[in-house]
Amino acid sequence: MHALGTQLLVELKDCQSDSLSDPVFVRNAMLEAARAAKATIVDDKFHHFSPFGVSGVVVIAESHLAIHTWPEYRYAAVDVFTCGETLKPEVAAIHLAHAFRSQNPSIHEIKRGIIGISNEKIAHKIEGEPGEVLSDDRPDHQGKGIEADEPSESLQVVY
Repeated sequence: MHALGTQLLVELKDCQSDSLSDPVFVRNAMLEAARAAKATIVDDKFHHFSPFGVSGVVVIAESHLAIHTWPEYRYAAVDVFTCGETLKPEVAAIHLAHAFRSQNPSIHEIKRGIIGISNEKIAHKIEGEPGEVLSDDRPDHQGKGIEADEPSESLQVVY
């Protein structure tokens, strides 16, 4: 089986609270983690909440690193999503656990975009007039166009 990407859900518990509320520290830690993992940084955006907490994302050519901190709980939730073979997402996750001095880190790995064994790419071509609603013949779409408001009945939510 081939997966298009790897997503690490990183739980950083029992962190140093001061670092979690410092937007400059959080940004630098995230950028350093991306560099340590050999990611190609495209852009970044961080926001400091009042009275505390930081959310941010580092956009990388291989996908992204995202974080939200709760200094009052000494906790940070981190998402490291990567595609390709050269980047090592676990390096970024371990770097962040050390940077925030997490005493209780955990990493959950999810393979994303499992497309099958053949690893075969297909070219997509959409034809039609501007504004035309396009649909396909697959039974799960039940004739709905791509502009349909309601979600497909085949959508599953997993908790």
